[in-house]
Formats: sequence, C-alpha cells, structure tokens
Amino acid sequence: MVAERMRAELGQSVVLDNVSGAAGSIGLGRVARAPADGYTIEVGNWSAHVVNGAIYTLPYDLRTSFEPIALLARAPQVVLSSKAVPATDLASLIAWIKSRDGKVAIGTAGIGSPPHVAAAFFLSMTGTQAQLVPYRGAAPAVQDLVSGQIDLVFTDPTSAVPLVRAGSIKAYAVSAPERLPGVPEIPSADEAGLRGFHVATWNAMFAPKGTPKPIVDKLNAAAVAALADPALKTRFTELGQTIPPRDQQTPEALGALVQADIDKWWPIIRAAGIRAD
Repeated sequence: MVAERMRAELGQSVVLDNVSGAAGSIGLGRVARAPADGYTIEVGNWSAHVVNGAIYTLPYDLRTSFEPIALLARAPQVVLSSKAVPATDLASLIAWIKSRDGKVAIGTAGIGSPPHVAAAFFLSMTGTQAQLVPYRGAAPAVQDLVSGQIDLVFTDPTSAVPLVRAGSIKAYAVSAPERLPGVPEIPSADEAGLRGFHVATWNAMFAPKGTPKPIVDKLNAAAVAALADPALKTRFTELGQTIPPRDQQTPEALGALVQADIDKWWPIIRAAGIRAD
C-alpha cells in the first residue's frame, strides 16, 4: 500500500521483492550488503530489527548496519482467551491463571514471534506460570482457541477482532497505553490494571548504512506523503495498526526507537529464556 503511493511521490517505479526465510534475516542481510545508493530499501518489522538480535547470531549488526528512513505503522497485541475461561476482565483473568498452578496453555506463533514475546512478558509482569504451546503462525493458534483446545493467545488485532465481535473468543486488553481507534471496545492494558504492559510491534523503512542523507531525506519525504493519504490511514486502522504522528516519522526518531527497543527487549527476551532451537 505504501509502495504504490511512493511510486507517485518519487516519479519512478518501486519494485517489491518479498524475501522470506530465517526469521527475516535473509532479507535484512541482502539489504545490509547492498550498495548504499538509495535503490535498495527494506520494509522490516520489530521482530527482524529487534527480537532476532536477542535470539540469533546474525551476519549484521542491528544497531549499525542500517540507515533508518521512516516508521510506517505500529500495532499492539490483544490478550485473548477461549470462551471456557471464567474471567470477565484482565484482573480476574490473572487471578484465574494464578489459581491454575501453571496448568494454563498459551498458544504462540513460533519462537520469538510477537505473540511469544508478549506472552512471556505478560507472565513475567503478573508473576504467573503457563505452558507455552508453539504454533506455525497465529491463525492455527487462534483456531484452537476458538475450539477450546488452548486457554489463551496473544496476537495482533487483525486476526482476533472479528472473532471477538462474533462472540467466539474473549478479549481483555490491548498491550498499549491507550485504546486502538479500530477496536475501541477493548480496553488498554493501563486501563485494565496492568500498567506498563506495552508490546508494540512496528513496520519501518530502512536503507543500507551509509546511504547519503539527501537520499534518505527524499525517501522519508515520499514515505511521509504516502502515510498522509486518508485512505491509507483508514486501511491501517481496519488492520488494527496506527500510523505514528509526524514527529515520530523522521529518520532520527526511527533510529532512537530501534535503540530503545533493543535496550528494553533484549534483557526481557533473554531473561525469559527465549532462544532459537
């Protein structure tokens, strides 16, 4: 969506190359090794640019191998349970988990995924225990939540909200200080009583380190113009994502965000024992 609008802003084609594999490290490695001429840029996420550094040995340095361009969107996780869980709010959910002496099954979308990190952070903050059940992605975990085969799931709003509104599962909070515009009926973690339970994944644009500032500024301007499109903002809201305010869209702000998230999350991830198999 952003690329389509950037084509018009830059006056030239923007070719998308979806590179998967190795938790995103193959694509990031390709960008890190590319010429710093502005013709190779990357849209990466929180997992690839933050979490991976705590659990994998990478062939590049997440702090120094990339030139930040612009933060595109952010999204929290939603705390969900099956209908069988006898809780009505976040406080009673935490009390129920404590009463189960670790006999609670939480589905996660793979090692180091946002749902995995969110679940580990939640258990640490609440002093509770549970069994983390890995799935190959969020969709099968949510499916098993609906059928009652597991008790809890942490996932992004996109896959959860339709099922919550249909009454198929329960939602207790979003992992953010404020409610999301797209799902105003779900309270924030702070409102629900778990102040500081903030897990915000993000998507952002990067170039190889050493890309000249005039090129970075031109790419940033194109991205910012694309994000100002009301239709794009509406679509992001529907997906449970928020476009950051203008002062958070600068290259400097993105660089500071990456550094702050690394400083925050690497100790949490390592303390939780999250590591590659």
